[in-house]
Amino acid sequence: MSANTTTGKIDEPVTRQTFDDVMVPVFAPASFIPVRGSGLALWDQSGKQYLDLTGGIAVLGLGHTPPEIVDALVEQARNLWHVSNYYTNEPVLKLARALTEATFAEKVFFCNSGGEANEAAFKLARKWAHDHFGPKKNRIVSCFHSFHGRTLFTVSVGGQEKYTKGFEPLPPQIDHIPFNDIEAARAAIGDDVCAVVVEPVQGEGGILPADPAYLKALRQLCDEKNALLIFDEIQCGMGRTGTLFAYMDYGVVPDIMTSAKALGNGFPIAAMLTTTEIAKSFSVGAHGTTYGGNPLAAAVACKVLEIINKPAFLARVVEAGQKLRESLERIAADYPDVFAGVRGKGLMLGMVMSEKYQGRAGEITQAAQQQGLLLLLAGYDVIRFVPALIVSDEHIRQGEKLLRQAIDIWLRQ
Repeated sequence: MSANTTTGKIDEPVTRQTFDDVMVPVFAPASFIPVRGSGLALWDQSGKQYLDLTGGIAVLGLGHTPPEIVDALVEQARNLWHVSNYYTNEPVLKLARALTEATFAEKVFFCNSGGEANEAAFKLARKWAHDHFGPKKNRIVSCFHSFHGRTLFTVSVGGQEKYTKGFEPLPPQIDHIPFNDIEAARAAIGDDVCAVVVEPVQGEGGILPADPAYLKALRQLCDEKNALLIFDEIQCGMGRTGTLFAYMDYGVVPDIMTSAKALGNGFPIAAMLTTTEIAKSFSVGAHGTTYGGNPLAAAVACKVLEIINKPAFLARVVEAGQKLRESLERIAADYPDVFAGVRGKGLMLGMVMSEKYQGRAGEITQAAQQQGLLLLLAGYDVIRFVPALIVSDEHIRQGEKLLRQAIDIWLRQ
């Protein structure tokens, strides 16, 4: 093992090969490198333009480089970037007040990522149960195929073995149940459960909306067993389903909710929201973060929340979601051998591959990329659509045209 003493120049050109040379290989990025974005348009190093229907994986709710968000960031950058947690700052207080006024929550904890927000939520749930019922009430119940982050704790709570294999031993007292199965929930949620965590719409698990009756049953079971109900709204929140947060449409209020992704429109910020009574279990020093709620991130999120949390904006999300669904359903109907159907909620939709083409969704997204259309996967059998919430009717029409071209080419090949 030898040290590399060569001094690299920051301004030397980089290519996709540079990733393979110097980056830890936990990702397998596309062959091109994006260098500029505006709205739903993205350009790579060669100048090729793409229609981006990925939204940075449901992050860019307002699209690439929205002027109002850029202005908010630049204005804050001229004043204050960072103070330690020995102090607070004005943007984070304004953001916390806005979030509590807009939701069920009374208290907010800010951090940097969805995984950190869920880590805080799970720690708080166990601490709250320990404070009120003793150390034996510590079990967490989650759903198979869920996704809650990449820390060892959150990846263990997520119900996907592929993300935990090789990292054992995993944190104990975590069980998984089938999503949308009320009887399984009833059997699993006992007196030793401190929390039940669920995504109102499963994202990585295949774009699966929860049944309203399922969420209501979880709420009732948690009340009966003195357990906390945690909603992970990291992907489905911040307007994605047509309400500010998905729980508002379901009419089921959680005890703790986590938010990230679109909260900062790409600037790293996340939040854990809860009630005053539950928050008491996190006393000074019980949890913390260096950068959470820094002035830059908070100023950006304040402006994002201000724009999204308006009736007209959210009504347009519902309208756009319906138009995108109709577009995808037309495609599915015209290619019945390829697709089994369309599912999802709002602007969080998935095209499900037919049994004939199980495991081959990635081939279609690759073909779409060649046509200048950027799409995502949710597992191996679902093509995921989570475009910016500002997606226009013309974007939807253009996306349908490009996707049809990609499918035709793929089928010929």
